Amino acid sequence: MQIYFSPEVITPQFQVLNVVDSTSKAVGNVAFLFDEKKLFVYGILEEEGVGADFKDLVTPYLKGLTKAKPGLDIFTCLYVGCKKIKLNDEQQK
Repeated sequence: MQIYFSPEVITPQFQVLNVVDSTSKAVGNVAFLFDEKKLFVYGILEEEGVGADFKDLVTPYLKGLTKAKPGLDIFTCLYVGCKKIKLNDEQQK
């Protein structure tokens, strides 16, 4: 299943994006909350079978945000089904 971001609310302080499938059905959401030097990312996806796709969707989006605001400390809390996922090796240590 292909998944995509569909913006719900975007402000300078936060972004809320729906995660939708190819039929535009919402299958999850992700929120990006900005502080001066911190970025908090909270997300949940209902379908366990697309965990790798979710990770592949969030990772480049985060990289783009860090280019716009260099020096951010990023804190993530992402779940697929009931399982927490890690975006990189550093978070797994």
